[in-house]
Amino acid sequence: QVHLVESGGGLVQTGGSLRLSCAASGGTFSTYAMGWFRQAPGKEREFVSTISTAGAYQYYGDLVKGRFTISRDNAKNTVFLQMNSLKPDDTAIYYCAAKTGVTSRRPSEYNNWGQGTQVTVSS
Repeated sequence: QVHLVESGGGLVQTGGSLRLSCAASGGTFSTYAMGWFRQAPGKEREFVSTISTAGAYQYYGDLVKGRFTISRDNAKNTVFLQMNSLKPDDTAIYYCAAKTGVTSRRPSEYNNWGQGTQVTVSS
């Protein structure tokens, strides 16, 4: 079981940027596809992005495509989410997650979750 810890959230103005990090320990990081999800109060958990084991394949939810970039550094056991051109609708708790094998946009397919980090975009 891999342990995941997110960091980098905070308060930012509309149009600003944040870079989230998710540090993994335990397991074998290079065998995990990684994902980012977000959840606002009263809303269902939403797919943000996912990246394949070696970083060759990256996919994004429609609401963040063109603004967010996912990446990973397997030597550092870390996955990142660069968020640019932030909007108030991006306000949510952002979670990273891990699963064995290929990428997925379905939260139910991820077995390992971080504690989340709050992102608040003011207007």
